[in-house]
Amino acid sequence: TSFNNQDMQQWGVPSIENLFRDYPQLRMHEADIRARYGMFEKTKMAIEREEGLDRFTHAYKDFGVMMMEDGRVRCMEWIPNARAVYLKGEFNNWNLIPYREVGFGKWELFIPANRDGSCAVRHCSELKIVIETKENQTIERISPWAKYVVQCDHNQAFKWKFWNPPSSQRFQITHTRPRKPDRLRIYEAHIGIASERCEISTYRYFTSNILPRIRDQGYNSLLLMAVVEHSYYPSWGYQVTNYFSASSRYGTPEEFKELVDTAHGMGIYVMLDVMHGEASKNDLDGLNMFDGTDACYFDDGPQGFNNQNDTRVFDYTKWETLRFLLSQLRYYVNEFHVDGFRFNGLSTMIFHDPSKYGCRDYQQYFGRQMRTEGLAYLMLMNDMLHNFYPNLITIAEDVQGMTALSRPVRDGGLGFDYRLCKDAANIWAKLFSEMRDEEWDMHFIRQMLEENRNDEKKIMFTENHEQNEVGRMTLSRILIGDSPMSECQQVTPQLDRGLSLYKMSRLFTHAFAGQGFLNFIGNEFGHPDWVELPSPSNNDNYQFARRQFHMADNQQMRYKYLNRFDRAINKTEERFGWLKSNQAVVTRTHNGDKVIVFERAGLVFVFNFHPTKSYPDYKIPVRQRGSYKIMLDTDDNCFGGHSRNQANVEFHSMNEQFENSPNSMMIYLPSRSGMVLAQSNLV
Repeated sequence: TSFNNQDMQQWGVPSIENLFRDYPQLRMHEADIRARYGMFEKTKMAIEREEGLDRFTHAYKDFGVMMMEDGRVRCMEWIPNARAVYLKGEFNNWNLIPYREVGFGKWELFIPANRDGSCAVRHCSELKIVIETKENQTIERISPWAKYVVQCDHNQAFKWKFWNPPSSQRFQITHTRPRKPDRLRIYEAHIGIASERCEISTYRYFTSNILPRIRDQGYNSLLLMAVVEHSYYPSWGYQVTNYFSASSRYGTPEEFKELVDTAHGMGIYVMLDVMHGEASKNDLDGLNMFDGTDACYFDDGPQGFNNQNDTRVFDYTKWETLRFLLSQLRYYVNEFHVDGFRFNGLSTMIFHDPSKYGCRDYQQYFGRQMRTEGLAYLMLMNDMLHNFYPNLITIAEDVQGMTALSRPVRDGGLGFDYRLCKDAANIWAKLFSEMRDEEWDMHFIRQMLEENRNDEKKIMFTENHEQNEVGRMTLSRILIGDSPMSECQQVTPQLDRGLSLYKMSRLFTHAFAGQGFLNFIGNEFGHPDWVELPSPSNNDNYQFARRQFHMADNQQMRYKYLNRFDRAINKTEERFGWLKSNQAVVTRTHNGDKVIVFERAGLVFVFNFHPTKSYPDYKIPVRQRGSYKIMLDTDDNCFGGHSRNQANVEFHSMNEQFENSPNSMMIYLPSRSGMVLAQSNLV
């Protein structure tokens, strides 16, 4: 699919003026925006003319190896560099059965049913594709469309198993999908580390043991990492080998269906991580060198390699690459009832050389360094998913400085619903690690978070999986260190500080700037350890590849306080809905007092970051007159605090202008604490 760039620059973007209204500085890049939109629109129109976008993106029903209703097995592959193609397997004692070429690099094979009408290829039997290339090489490969692959040894090559269980063994989905949430409280999780034992955990363990925790903690969304199959476990699922296979490390496809369906029964919205920018370099069990060439689904030559990540880079100008990637998304939505996706590796998709870019300057996202075809693909993907599945959510990983990432395609944006925002995580890491508490600048905190664009939905977090990877310190470890967490031992100054700031940073981040909040598995109770997945470099050690939930459950351990507070934040947000309200309005920032006050969703949020000073009669501005009660207090003793405010205390506003607000109020504001105040008539 090759289009004239000058022609595309003239393409009409239906609502481009909406974009320029919010980003007037982008008008100077209008030609680039129109070129991206033009490539998207022309690609979509060409697909519609050829066979229709709906069928084009249902290719998982046509490609690969699958049983038909009459018991026959249909096999279809795209192998453009093949001179001959064969299938062999356990079902026929590994004898070669030839495919026939049907044009455009596609090869087809039908295997008759047994005399009794049953399928000739037994469920879970091993298969291989044998390819004779045009260079007279003979290679063995796994179908890119394989639905189930397994490893015999840890991190070794996969074997392809034909997945066709009898109806009695197929999981029957019973629950309807939950409604699309109007704001996201996301629990980010990795199935493999969910158990306390030194092992790779399973779908079934997660379903039975972790889903109830997620529900009880008040999260309405689950984001699962590393479900799409990948041969190298320590890659966190980023080096994908088999795009249509739910990872067999954790169980079977039916068990994954059960996990999603059970989550839906609890009202939990389920999303998956996907990688459409790059793929594993494995050739025996991945897409690399599938037809014996560097090309096939990828860019040919040096541009087809990401040497920094040791991966292959997709070519979005190829019809079959588009068919393959778009169909993968629809496969997980249709077959497993997944509700949404987070897209990782965007830099590889949008830059020719991602290693040279990535700062906050928006102008770097225009010009010849950009991959117009990659940007057009993201627009096509989002447009397709939202048209076919209005209930579906797409999330973009953080690409600092890129405007219109989560603006509608019709505006000239890329069409994501949300963008991840790392700013809060970066701020807290800097403050906790590099500055003394007395040196904290309240204006710095406010300014950094207010720089986020108000017109694009953001998901905030204090730390996600990246901050929990080996070689980095979790916030719990930074703040609490090796302090005694047993109730039998006296609270140290370091522990008191750590517990207070851990709660304050999470509440502030949750409430201030975003339309969603993300928590990585275990951080809800301050899990102290980083995650180090087993690999040859650590002698396949699982010590740090697990989550020790007993820490939160043990009433003799202080982790229970952080767990309770996390639940309380989510329950309070569910009640008052600040994530779906307008942005916070900062009413007071005082650097000397170390105080920030802001309002959102009719609530007043007050934070005192001073390490030692409490203020008995502290004057704060309030926009609405009335009496106020404390809804949430980091200093409450049930959260490990000192309860320096009485539980039922009421604060009364005065009709006295203060800090540009029409009213003011005197409160008791303890040191190192944060609280949420609501008008008494709303309680």
